[in-house]
Amino acid sequence: MASTSMAVVILGILVFLQVSGAAGWAMDQPAVMSLNGFQQGEEGGPAACDGQYHSDNLFLVALTSAWYENGARCGKLISVNSSNGRSHEARVVDECGTDNGCRTDEISTSVAVWEALGLDTSVGEVSVTWSDVIW
Repeated sequence: MASTSMAVVILGILVFLQVSGAAGWAMDQPAVMSLNGFQQGEEGGPAACDGQYHSDNLFLVALTSAWYENGARCGKLISVNSSNGRSHEARVVDECGTDNGCRTDEISTSVAVWEALGLDTSVGEVSVTWSDVIW
């Protein structure tokens, strides 16, 4: 009986891992973070997720097309992790497509994210990791 219970537990874990992988969850995904303006009059138009402009004082992110997943991550939170040990959450509001000059491993965040991570915006790009925030 104990071996049957163990087999059920192991099977449950494997199913969970398959489902979480199929859902496209990202954990500690290496990326290059750039600075993006989300306000009207800054680079680009309104955000792809809602067609609106947003304040750069909010914690916002545009994901490269593959990670944006045709809008599947719109409105969701990701955690951005800096090499200095700081992390902060940001809401996905836009796509940063390669046709607009973004790299395939790029996330583009508001100045608020850079400040929360204690990073100098004049650097231009920094290496980070990011993960989906799962509740």
